[in-house]
Amino acid sequence: QVQLVESGGGLVQAGGSLRLSCAASSNNYAMGWFRQALGKERERVALINRSGDSRYYAESVKGRFTISRDNAKNTVYLQMNSLKPEDTAVYYCAASPSLSVIRFGRIDYWGKGTLVTVSS
Repeated sequence: QVQLVESGGGLVQAGGSLRLSCAASSNNYAMGWFRQALGKERERVALINRSGDSRYYAESVKGRFTISRDNAKNTVYLQMNSLKPEDTAVYYCAASPSLSVIRFGRIDYWGKGTLVTVSS
């Protein structure tokens, strides 16, 4: 069982920045950030493999968001810049055995989420 705890959400104005953190009980997993806006389906935002040298981004966040990880701290980050109102959502941290597994839609562990609100 892997525990995932997100933090760093909050209210920010459009154009601003936030950094989300996900503290994990293990660093032996590929990790991802997903988000779910009110009334919409959960969508994949960014993924990173176990070593941190392979990343994937949704088209909607490319060039604005950066996913990274510090395996010594068992923590994954999502740096979000140039935020837009449409980025408003609950952001979830996720873990699975490999990047390919996540990309095929299998998530073994979820965090409880952190709310990001971007005002216009």
